[in-house]
Amino acid sequence: MLDQITPVILTYNEAPNLDRTLQQLSWAQRIVIVDSYSTDTTLEIAAQYPQVELLQRQFDTHAQQWNYAVAQAQTEWVLSLDADYCVSDALFAEMQSLSPAAPYDSYWIPFKFCIFGRPLRGAILPPREALFRKSKAVYIDDGHTQLLQSTGHTGELKAPINHDDRKSLDRWLWAQARYANLEVDKLMTMPASELGLNDRIRQAKVVAPFVVLVYCLILRGGIFDGWQGWFYAFQRMIAEMILSARLIEAAFKQKSAPVVNLVTS
Repeated sequence: MLDQITPVILTYNEAPNLDRTLQQLSWAQRIVIVDSYSTDTTLEIAAQYPQVELLQRQFDTHAQQWNYAVAQAQTEWVLSLDADYCVSDALFAEMQSLSPAAPYDSYWIPFKFCIFGRPLRGAILPPREALFRKSKAVYIDDGHTQLLQSTGHTGELKAPINHDDRKSLDRWLWAQARYANLEVDKLMTMPASELGLNDRIRQAKVVAPFVVLVYCLILRGGIFDGWQGWFYAFQRMIAEMILSARLIEAAFKQKSAPVVNLVTS
């Protein structure tokens, strides 16, 4: 089945990550990369792999960018990957064993979150519907990220994708500030009945960062992952603090906005 799968990757200044990701895709006959006009050495790294087809598109939303990228695949199946997602050897073997005749149209794949290359035993990154039939799926925007809407039957794979982001802390902070703005729009406009438990906790603002810290260290066992576990837990806490601050700011602006009364005579 591997010859029927096209890995699709989005990039923007992913030089610290892309080479490791592409090394794990040597089995792919064709890899589609859609780049949002990187200014680092991302393009040079991609050019070192002959099976890569590199396209550039100005970024507008995650869903639009992903749908454009998926449309470039010429095979029935697509494996959607961020530039810091590395296909594990176990996942390669599991995909190799899949039958095209299997009664599934998409597969959920678990993640192993890595800090500087070390997999953590417990992180809050959920499984992702990352392997799917091109004709049976479309992406929609969901807060700061995207959500795959697929039709047909879904299955689950056991082997993980390794999430191993080596970009600088400055870049991570920049991304979190950007993500927080998009999440604020989602949390302040969606009806409470449509929000999951995580988002309802986030609406509590001050509580959310401490809940995440305890969850990562205690409930997910991060305290046993050494300094990498603490590093990850503090990262997640900082991300939630940024979001909480944005929510407080947005609520204040909404409350203090002048009310205009239109009087008709």
